[in-house]
Amino acid sequence: MIRGRVVPFVLLGIPAALVMKQPDLGTGLVLVLITTTLICVGGLNLRTMAMLALAAVLAAPASWHYMKPYQRQRLVSFINPQADPLGSGYHIIQSEIAIGAGGPLGKGFLKGTQARLNFLPEQSTDFIFAVFAEEFGLAGALVLLTLYASVIARGAWIARHARDRFGALLAVGLTAIVFWQVAINIGMATGMLPVVGITLPLVSYGGSSLIAMMAAMGILININTRRYIF
Repeated sequence: MIRGRVVPFVLLGIPAALVMKQPDLGTGLVLVLITTTLICVGGLNLRTMAMLALAAVLAAPASWHYMKPYQRQRLVSFINPQADPLGSGYHIIQSEIAIGAGGPLGKGFLKGTQARLNFLPEQSTDFIFAVFAEEFGLAGALVLLTLYASVIARGAWIARHARDRFGALLAVGLTAIVFWQVAINIGMATGMLPVVGITLPLVSYGGSSLIAMMAAMGILININTRRYIF
């Protein structure tokens, strides 16, 4: 019983430690969240989940000492971006300005001033949502969120109707990749989460990210085609 609980965390710890050593806090965080999602869906009881959550909360202050200086500054700026508006808080401030400037319908394709005048950093990758919201406004952002919600809902449906347990958990993991990347990226762009290096799936620029996401979608489709027909 204990082995079944420890082994998943050991398998998580090795790649997560290597990724964070780069350092890449964003990808390491996604790995932890995906593994946690799989463990919870796999049948972890509520008591064990509560104990793990309490342990994570107690261990959080200790992780401060292992962070890089710029990572610590990002957390400080998340709480108060105005403390360093031209430094670590600049990304969040400019992103919020871009999203607010979009208004209900946006300024139009390629007409966003924050992006075209280069006020917004990392505009084609980490903060692509802010660019999108400025150009297409609240309406466009809601359409984009609806599309993501449709993909996630379909992934959950495929997991529920998978042919076997392995296929179901694989579908959950692939769907969790999309969900957590979208949640973290948009949360970061809107100032609801600290700034980390996470791309927006199928929207941010990046060949490797696109290939990996399309491969995940292909595997989901394969799981769906092999399910039992009721």
